[in-house]
Amino acid sequence: MQDQNGKAAHGSPDVASENTAQVGAENSVHFNDHTITQNGHSATTTAGPQSPIDSRAPSPLPTPVQIEPREQWGGKYEFLLSCIGYCVGLGNVWRFPYLCYRNGGGVFLIPYFIMLFVCGVPLFLMELSLGQYGAAGPITVWKCCPLLKGIGIGMLCVSTLVCLYYNVIIAWTFYYLGSSFQSPLPWSCEALANAAICANNTISNSSSGRALSPSEIFWNERVLGVVNSEGLHDPGPVRWPLGLCLLAAWIIIFLCMLKGIHSSGKVVYVTATFPYFVLIVLIIRGATLEGSLQGVAFYLTPDWSRLANAQVWNDAASQIFYSLGIGVGGLLSMASYNKFDNNVIRDTIIITTGNCCTSFFSGFAIFSILGHMAWRKGVPVAKVADSGPGLAFVAYPEALALLPGSVFWSILFFLMLFMLGVDTLFGNMEGITTAVLDEFPQLRRNTLHKSLFLGTLCLFFYLMGLLLVTDGGIYWFTLIDSFSTSFGLIIITLFMCIGISFFYGVDQFCQDIIDMICHCPPWCSKVLIYFKACWVFFTPFLLLFILTYIFIEMYNTSLTYGSYVYPRWGKALGVCMGATCSLQILIWGTVAICKQTGTLKERFQKSIRPLNTWRVNNVNSARAAEEFVEPERVEAPFTVTLTDMDFNAMTWEVGSES
Repeated sequence: MQDQNGKAAHGSPDVASENTAQVGAENSVHFNDHTITQNGHSATTTAGPQSPIDSRAPSPLPTPVQIEPREQWGGKYEFLLSCIGYCVGLGNVWRFPYLCYRNGGGVFLIPYFIMLFVCGVPLFLMELSLGQYGAAGPITVWKCCPLLKGIGIGMLCVSTLVCLYYNVIIAWTFYYLGSSFQSPLPWSCEALANAAICANNTISNSSSGRALSPSEIFWNERVLGVVNSEGLHDPGPVRWPLGLCLLAAWIIIFLCMLKGIHSSGKVVYVTATFPYFVLIVLIIRGATLEGSLQGVAFYLTPDWSRLANAQVWNDAASQIFYSLGIGVGGLLSMASYNKFDNNVIRDTIIITTGNCCTSFFSGFAIFSILGHMAWRKGVPVAKVADSGPGLAFVAYPEALALLPGSVFWSILFFLMLFMLGVDTLFGNMEGITTAVLDEFPQLRRNTLHKSLFLGTLCLFFYLMGLLLVTDGGIYWFTLIDSFSTSFGLIIITLFMCIGISFFYGVDQFCQDIIDMICHCPPWCSKVLIYFKACWVFFTPFLLLFILTYIFIEMYNTSLTYGSYVYPRWGKALGVCMGATCSLQILIWGTVAICKQTGTLKERFQKSIRPLNTWRVNNVNSARAAEEFVEPERVEAPFTVTLTDMDFNAMTWEVGSES
């Protein structure tokens, strides 16, 4: 937490008159012949014969707190594109279409959009508003409620786990992109190495008994090397082609983020728009293929009986969290670089609508190609679709290999995956760097130190990520992927919603949003009524429902990858990952209460009050400085202004509350 002493809440500690008390380094106030010591719970006075002029001599003006100027986006389009790029990721391409297929086709859209409007959009707006109003990262922003500082620490833990494994997907993409420059493609039937396999299909999978395709063999043997590993306990050696791809991926991330949002804000003009171009091209190409309508029909045909299955609702909620990036800290960090008067409600509607439309839109591109693939192989569409990385790196390459000009389409597709992955990783890394730089502002002031910190962070992630590019790395990848954004993330967002609604105050939070919007249109105020109802009642209720289902499913269901069933110790390790993230709330909440004085109830009440430096960063905006309003409750130490009449009219008692 940054130093809070000597800073008036209005950001003007150097303005004083003869009757203005000044706060010194010891949190004491000197006025004429009176000295008041403020400890957060008591005040005492001393009197002496000194004159007013002499009394001010031993109390020099405190040095004003230096507010480190924060970077700001070069324009609103940079912020919008960065958020869209962060939200629109690999989950939109393979995860959403697969969940539609697994959960009854088009009927999945009903719980999906219910979860979107009741959980996704309200929590998305809450994160953007909190970051923009507080102008701080995931940790420092909780000066609004010090009891919940652990939410920011938990977000940092989740971001760390996500960054650890997410760049491995980009490394796989690099490997496939490099392999796509061969003609014929190494996973196609035209390749000499695959001629015998495609001719007789005699190589079968021991778990399913079906014949393995060349794309599956390429994925399992050439890329992952998983056939050389027995499981989680047997990672084996690092696969250095993948290790070099992972190194290249982290170097690109480092260079793109070297100058902060000024560099990454320009990169997103390409990385956030290029995937849409590729999706449009793939849809047009897919629509001309034989059997494409069969795939689209499979994608949209509803199975109404699935609505009664709790798994469908859980999948819908998990996709909303996965796709929008809620509770990871990236949204909060990117919004903290906005101008104070940015219309955050408008941005929320644009970004969430664009993200979900992209998910639905990409389904047509994917299933039209899968429909053609099913027609060529003479099997139902259900037999060629798979979940997770298997869909992106097995089914899609195989489908692309069937297209005329397969090399071109393969290069285009894996370039799209690369752009999608890089944008999402930008947001996750921004959440980590912003949180650390806000807690240690000296790093922000020194460009060299900031660059060294970013380089060290990328190097750390690279070295840790080497475990995931070993022969058994896919087992560790699946473990981290399954538990990093599971119950721990739901608990973090649940406490964020409860903390803002009931501790900070939902009415105060809505007023903060209105204050940020320069000329709040009437529709904004009306929409906030709906969001207020969600934050107070509907969203916490649904989050508790999802959390309950996750715990039941986690207890009754084994974690598997293909035919491999994870051992109990492996699953316990995954649970520890999620618990580590969520337990930060309890740990730092206990620390915040212990720092206070008084009874347990008084400690709790003090720890949920905003610190007087909560709104300090807002003075970076000229409009915010003009309209700045002191919160009703502030945490000591704070500036006290007294006159002689105060002492004549009031009796100060030692130990009384200030």
